[in-house]
Amino acid sequence: MSGTLYLVPNLLGAVPPSRVLPQHTIETARRITHWVVETPKPARAFLKALEMSVPIASLEIRTFPEQSMADDMAALLAPAHHGADLGVLTDAGCPGIADPGALLVAAAHEASMRVVPLVGPSAILLALMASGMNGQQFAFHGYLPAKSESRAEALRALEADSRAHRRTALFIETPYRNVAMLETIIEALKPSTVVCVAADLTLDTETIERRTVRGWRQSDISRFAKRPALFVLQA
Repeated sequence: MSGTLYLVPNLLGAVPPSRVLPQHTIETARRITHWVVETPKPARAFLKALEMSVPIASLEIRTFPEQSMADDMAALLAPAHHGADLGVLTDAGCPGIADPGALLVAAAHEASMRVVPLVGPSAILLALMASGMNGQQFAFHGYLPAKSESRAEALRALEADSRAHRRTALFIETPYRNVAMLETIIEALKPSTVVCVAADLTLDTETIERRTVRGWRQSDISRFAKRPALFVLQA
């Protein structure tokens, strides 16, 4: 009989697991001895914080390949095919949500394997919840272009879509480019468009601010430099 594939949410930063994870998630993760992870170092740090029931060195920890293929997924699922439960863990947040994991989950379904998502923090949902914007229709767009002209064009397209369909747009940026993103938002978007920035979610330094573009023009945006953040937009 196959084991179960558990999708285990990781922390969004250095906080005690009990602060953001239900006890059921912690207890389930503690007994899993076979893992597929995004990056070994943060995975081991998370598992250590959980106070696993066995030494970390005794765990079988394998990583997602850079370019995943069907054969890779079958190999990663091998422990579960032999009856062991298997945990999936990304560097932060929920597996398969703007992070690796979806292909492995799809392969598990194709193999008629039980898949169980565990409860934990999702930065996308937390930012949307805190934004006060439309949660009935929304879309996550990942990273926008890095070059300023292409970034401005992408932002104007999201603004036009939001205005036409009343749809909330969410996106992220590499932390060291947060200020550049806000500068482009201020320059490219209409003054009445509303933008929420949610930084350091679940941490003691958490900051969630919502303003119109006109309001952001009068704000000190430098405080968002080099901080993990999500941007939420509604025109």
